[in-house]
Amino acid sequence: MRQPTADTANWISRFQGLMQLDQDTREQLLRKSQIISAPKSAVIFGPGKSPENMLFLLDGTVRVQQVSETGREILLYRITAGESCVLTTACLLAYEDYAAEGIAETAVRAAALPRAIFDELVASSPTFRNFVFTAFSKRITDLFHVIDEVAFQRIDVRLAQGLLDLAGQGDHLAVTHQQLAVDLGTAREVISRQMQEFQRRGWVRLARGTVDILDRDALRHLSGR
Repeated sequence: MRQPTADTANWISRFQGLMQLDQDTREQLLRKSQIISAPKSAVIFGPGKSPENMLFLLDGTVRVQQVSETGREILLYRITAGESCVLTTACLLAYEDYAAEGIAETAVRAAALPRAIFDELVASSPTFRNFVFTAFSKRITDLFHVIDEVAFQRIDVRLAQGLLDLAGQGDHLAVTHQQLAVDLGTAREVISRQMQEFQRRGWVRLARGTVDILDRDALRHLSGR
C-alpha cells in the first residue's frame, strides 16, 4: 500500500456509526488516521501477518478469502466502500495474526487507524466500541450464512444465485469459472460442468472469461427468487 500525496476527505462521514461520536473523538480519528491506497490485485493482508491498523474502506472492493494448504480458495466476504474489515478487527482485539488474505478487487482507498488508537477508543468510547462490535456481529452472521450455503445448498442453486448477483441489472459478466468456484467454495471442474449444463438449457452463453445471461427468469426460478 502507498500513502497518497494529499488527503482532502473527511472520511468519517462515510460511516454512519462513527458520525455518532462526539466532536473531540471524531477530530482524534481524523488527526491520527492516514489515508492509504493500493492498486487492483494488491495483497492488503495475508496469513501470518499482524495487523498494524484498523482499516475503514473509502473506495473500491476488497475480497477476503481463505486458502487451504492444497491451494483451494473460498470467498469469506467482500468489503465495500463504507465498511470496516472485521477480520482485522478480530485480529486487533485478540492480538492474533491474520489467518486469511485480503485482495484488492479494484483500486482501493482506506483510512488506517493505528492499533494504539484503536485500543484506546475501544476502551474509552462506548460509541466507537458499539460501532466495532455491531459491524463484527453482522459479519459473523454473514459467515454463518456462507457455511450454510457451502455445506447444505445445491451447487446449481448457488451458481444461479451467484450469476444473478454478479450480473446486477446487466446480462454480461467478465468472470472465469475459477473465480466463480472461489466465490462459491467449490472446485473449478464442478462449476464448469454446471455452466455447460446451463448453456445446454439455453440459459447462458459461454466464452473465454465471459458469461452472457440469456434466460434470467430461468436462473431466478432455479435460485428460488
